Amino acid sequence: MGASLRALRALVLLAGFYLLGFVLLAVLAAADWATVTWLHGGVAAKVLIVSAVLAVPIVRGMFMLRTPKGDPLHGVPVTEQQEPLLWRTVRDIADQVGTRAPDEILLIDEVNAAVSEEARLLGLLSGTRRLYLGLPLMTGLDEMQLRAVLAHEMGHYANLDTRLTPLIARGRAQLIRTIGHFHERADTKVANERARQEKAAEKRLAKGKQAKEVDTAGQGAMYRAMAKIYTGYAHFYMRATLSGSRRQELAADMAAVRVAGRDSAASALRELNALGPAHGFYMDSYATLGVGAGLLPRSGQVFGGFRQLLDARAQELEGLRRELSTEPTSPYDSHPALAQGVARNEAQTQKGRAPPDTPPALERHATPDAALAALEQAVLTPEALALTRLDWADLVHESMTAYVGRGAQEVREAIAAEGASPEPAALLDAIDADPALRWRIADRFPKSEEAAAATGRAAREFTRPVLRSALSRLVTAELTARGAARWQLSWSDSAELRFATEDFEDQLELALDALVADLPDTEPLRKLVLVRCSA
Repeated sequence: MGASLRALRALVLLAGFYLLGFVLLAVLAAADWATVTWLHGGVAAKVLIVSAVLAVPIVRGMFMLRTPKGDPLHGVPVTEQQEPLLWRTVRDIADQVGTRAPDEILLIDEVNAAVSEEARLLGLLSGTRRLYLGLPLMTGLDEMQLRAVLAHEMGHYANLDTRLTPLIARGRAQLIRTIGHFHERADTKVANERARQEKAAEKRLAKGKQAKEVDTAGQGAMYRAMAKIYTGYAHFYMRATLSGSRRQELAADMAAVRVAGRDSAASALRELNALGPAHGFYMDSYATLGVGAGLLPRSGQVFGGFRQLLDARAQELEGLRRELSTEPTSPYDSHPALAQGVARNEAQTQKGRAPPDTPPALERHATPDAALAALEQAVLTPEALALTRLDWADLVHESMTAYVGRGAQEVREAIAAEGASPEPAALLDAIDADPALRWRIADRFPKSEEAAAATGRAAREFTRPVLRSALSRLVTAELTARGAARWQLSWSDSAELRFATEDFEDQLELALDALVADLPDTEPLRKLVLVRCSA
């Protein structure tokens, strides 16, 4: 479908919203006329009032013309003087696609690229164009894959997709507003009726009479009925506009194939399938690992460390590149299924050639370290920026030490509640004097239903692993505090606790086993933690 036909369809869909409003107003007016003609007195007045209050949300939805703007993407604008190669690349690709290049480029913190245009007069006049380019995306794509992504985005400009966005957004916003107005009035009516009935019930109770149950069934029914009418049109509107969005994405993919070649365009889509989950995992498990302990990575490394994770987990990412979702696309999806886009790209004839061993696109950035640091300043909150900055090795150790220490505090509180000292030497002395102390401490931790119901030997077997885990947390906190153990960063796996000597961990396991045995032996742990770590 050409741009003219898509524009006409968008106008027709928007006009359909206004037509629906006028039809409903006409129905209400006809009901008013019939009421005035055939009915008189209080009934007629009630009908006229209901008609008037139903008309208000319709009129408000039709004539609140300003389309709300979404939250702007926070990013770092880059000038041609700062990044001449990036600007030259974008302009070159725009020329190849046959469209005007963006006026601004903003670097963002997402695995994404997007374009916008501040079109005027419902998209009839062009406006300022912006390209949003994710630094995490550039970290994971090679140069040819990035060219494919940029060509895809320039394809949206060439197809006038961004020019039609305000027109489509206005229809969606006005439908949402109108439906919201009706639901708001229905909820208000229910709340008022509930309050009235509750007040009446209080008066009856004060007089010693039985109060009636609060019943708001049927309240706001007319408002909800009107909302259902608009909701039905909203479903039709969304299905129609989003199906167009999916076709626009496939058309933009063809621009990527023409500029970067079939293989680069298809591999870029596969890479996106891997980079999205990888970046989410990185932000949760690495970049923000220390936030709970008041820590962040060094400046530039909040987003800059992503490359190290990609290099260390290459095999896992390869699986994500191959395993594309084959689920059917929902009518309400704005993008086609990724597998469909990849298959369509790979079926094209323009193979293209990518240079061997192409470095990540971010390495072609003039000042990548400065850009990563500037992005942190742009997107992180002042509270986050005020956190203590550490290099990765210290960040992992200090964060894990703090979290294990908090877990050990729970154990210390359980020990103290039994009248014992949580200090290791005193605790071991107390266990020697009263071995049953161990089980009383363990009883203070949550139990499963099966464990709570068990008695005798069975109860002891349920409790033993709980006790061992609690003591292990306490010992780990003690070892890290004494410098006998250190948490080590791993980009390919979870952080690992490393001990001073190779045989220390095996000896610790045996010492903990001895401590939770039916007849406890505290000596192995005493020698290992109190004597050996003090030496």
